[in-house]
Amino acid sequence: MLLCTSRFATSLSFMVYAGALVPAMQAWGMSAGEAGSIQTAFNVGYALSLVGSSWFADSLGAKRVFLCASWATALTGIAFAIFARSAESGLLLFALMGLTQGGTYAPSIMLVAQGVPADRRGAAVGWLLAAGSLGYFASIALAAGLAERFGYEAAFIACGLGPLLAALLATPGLLGRPNLVAGGGARRLRGAFRFLSDRRSFLLTAGYTAHCWELLGMWAWLPAFLTASLAGAGGDGAGVRGLWIAGAIHLSGFLSSLLMGRASDRLGRRTVLVAMGVLGAACSFTIGWMDGMPLALVLAVAALYGFSALGDSPVLSTAMTESVEPGSLGAALAVRSILGFGAGGAAPLAVGLVLDRAGGAAGAGWGWGFALLGVGGGLATVCALLLPADRPDRS
Repeated sequence: MLLCTSRFATSLSFMVYAGALVPAMQAWGMSAGEAGSIQTAFNVGYALSLVGSSWFADSLGAKRVFLCASWATALTGIAFAIFARSAESGLLLFALMGLTQGGTYAPSIMLVAQGVPADRRGAAVGWLLAAGSLGYFASIALAAGLAERFGYEAAFIACGLGPLLAALLATPGLLGRPNLVAGGGARRLRGAFRFLSDRRSFLLTAGYTAHCWELLGMWAWLPAFLTASLAGAGGDGAGVRGLWIAGAIHLSGFLSSLLMGRASDRLGRRTVLVAMGVLGAACSFTIGWMDGMPLALVLAVAALYGFSALGDSPVLSTAMTESVEPGSLGAALAVRSILGFGAGGAAPLAVGLVLDRAGGAAGAGWGWGFALLGVGGGLATVCALLLPADRPDRS
């Protein structure tokens, strides 16, 4: 429960830029490509942080790395909230926030894996990621509502306090928990690259990479797409529109993390990964062409998109903990992270460039941009189909 609460509070700052993207673009005079580059800078920093924290979590202990990353994220979150006031400062400070915030992710999964047996691990990791999705909901709802009503500055400050709250909660809460350390650097290195010779680990890593391309690109640009759709429909104020956007994307993700982690415990990891991959790709190839359609239909597909794009996250992470020996898990997650978030980090920029070349939001840009993300969903589906069949023990 403590890790879930901390994950929720940390995530309050994760989607602040995406939620305030439209007002920030206007205030900073950015093109779509420039706006996408700021999110890409965060994703690249996040990927580097994932790699470093995952690797050192074996030798220094997941608990120690988690707490250090939590406090570093608190500091960079406050710095971004106060000093990000231009495209240049926003890029630098958001990249720094990604560089620290990623350090809380893999160690928290490792802490869960250390204390939960395999037959319940999917549900436990699902709860952890669901707490993050709930934080994303609160983050994007606050950011979208505050940015349009009071300016992006208010959104940055409100959401930037979340990581500080997370650090204040986690530090005393983890005091009594042992800090497990694994020795043997050479053995950890061999375990990290086990996917080169093990079919299941290789396919899980490849599937995670494709999943990150679709998910991180969708998180960066779907709020802007829905903002445009809701604004075109008129009616509700900024705060209400922010809630609609956050609910469609992240409450559905919250539900999928809870349900799909538990479903994979009962039905098998492969079955759930195939289902989520197919559904996510279908949404990617569809939603960008729905601009101007009935708002209820657009929001329904967006909710399905949020559900499917995140539904394989707890399953991929749980399956990885089962494919690598515990002493090498951090190193293996480091390799997975650099591949996955390296691809995911480039996705927002790629979509922004497609939008610029295809005539922007007024033309066919949305359709082609989200279709580019759908390539990742299709590849994730292929990787899941090629996984060996797994039959969970229901005894």
